[in-house]
Amino acid sequence: MQQQIEFAIHPCERPRQWNRIGEVSCRRQAKAGPSVLILGDHACKYGSLSQASRRSQKSAWKLMTKATVDVGPLMSETRQPLALPQDEKVGVLLLNLGGPDSLEDVQPFLFNLFSDPDIIRLPRLFRFLQKPLAEFISAARAPKSAEGYASIGGGSPLRRITEEQARALQKSLETKHLPATVYVGMRYWHPFTEEAIEQIKKDRITRLVVLPLYPQFSISTSGSSLRLLESIFRSDEYLVNMQHTVIPSWYQREGYVKAMASLIEKEFSKFPNPEDVHIFFSAHGVPVAYVEEAGDPYKAEMEECVDLIMSELRSRGVKNVHSLAYQSRVGPVEWLKPYTDVKIKELGQNGIKSLLAVPISFVSEHIETLEEIDMEYKELALESGIVHWGRVPALNCDSTFITDLADAVIEALPYVGAMAVSNLEARQALVPLGSVGELLATYDTQRRELPAPVAVWEWGWTKSAETWNGRVAMLAVLVLLVLEIASGKGLLHQWGILPS
Repeated sequence: MQQQIEFAIHPCERPRQWNRIGEVSCRRQAKAGPSVLILGDHACKYGSLSQASRRSQKSAWKLMTKATVDVGPLMSETRQPLALPQDEKVGVLLLNLGGPDSLEDVQPFLFNLFSDPDIIRLPRLFRFLQKPLAEFISAARAPKSAEGYASIGGGSPLRRITEEQARALQKSLETKHLPATVYVGMRYWHPFTEEAIEQIKKDRITRLVVLPLYPQFSISTSGSSLRLLESIFRSDEYLVNMQHTVIPSWYQREGYVKAMASLIEKEFSKFPNPEDVHIFFSAHGVPVAYVEEAGDPYKAEMEECVDLIMSELRSRGVKNVHSLAYQSRVGPVEWLKPYTDVKIKELGQNGIKSLLAVPISFVSEHIETLEEIDMEYKELALESGIVHWGRVPALNCDSTFITDLADAVIEALPYVGAMAVSNLEARQALVPLGSVGELLATYDTQRRELPAPVAVWEWGWTKSAETWNGRVAMLAVLVLLVLEIASGKGLLHQWGILPS
């Protein structure tokens, strides 16, 4: 029997700066009228924009999120084994950042990272300096970064953990009667995405589900990986013809939310007074301009993710206070606030004695959890007057988490090769699916160049001054690089960073 789930709102009723896919689909939906999506044993029905617009954006998004979370168990209970033709071969590509395997790998890894135009966004006029600038920054940062990696064993554990997650996911899919091969593609280090794609071609995969291991979408993480994937797909005839779909974010899935809540709840037992523990979510930061001017949905998705986890904890009787901050900022420009280090000091000054750090944008242990949080922020917390410190472990191969990823893959398969943009808004309700090209093309329809965020100069320690100071500093660095490259003389040549 079909289960019909009524949605009285439309995905595009999120606040304006949220996912641009919803905004573009919104206009199409208004013209097309109601649409119905059949997913397994479910019919998900959407009203037109005129019906949805009667509700406020805030209440509409909360309603949509609740519906998104609530349908998870129903689908798991009623799903039948997926029948595929005998000649079909299913692949799953896990995308992640990557990390240096040894101390010798640190500088080339950093060079790859800072060469990415989605990480360091130069004005179009100066983009020819992307690699020289990456060389300069990576050389300057490598010694300190190497110290960090040395403190956690001499390299990043990210590759090992991601490969363990791939094996666990493949096993979980097998138990759900879906034979599939799971591949790992890293953005900035081995195994590179290009290496994974070559193996996918050798294995003659016919259906591919692309799953970035970033719960929330951002230009600088999932967006960067998908842009690389798009360029690879366009240049290869086999890949152009291969059916595929992408799950660009999945922070709202019930299994993920429950797994995070369970990890947090478990850590309470390690504190003398669990009811006094302040739950401190720490997420990787991004520049403010990405969110405010380029339309990156990361901040909105992160805040919604924290709300969902806290709602789950509240349902379990947890009443603790929580806060969210952003870590790992780089360079002179303004990043999302509050900053993690500043917030920790503030909490200590306000008399908080028990703090439980929750790395919210990471699903695997790596340097930002093992060194930045466990060492730097713990030391800062104790210096700031916090007496009891704890940290929630990353999900890694948590069984609830892996099972939920397997469910996401299975739910995505009906859309492999059926990527009509007219149905894009419907696919967003359970898993926001789309092909690589469509997701990026739709997102970029509304994306603009990053202009200066203020039109006038403001003196003093203000947001405007901080932004302009960063832009002036970046311009000064670019000018110095141009002069040094043109003259063949300077500090970079003396230090051996640039060839003489």
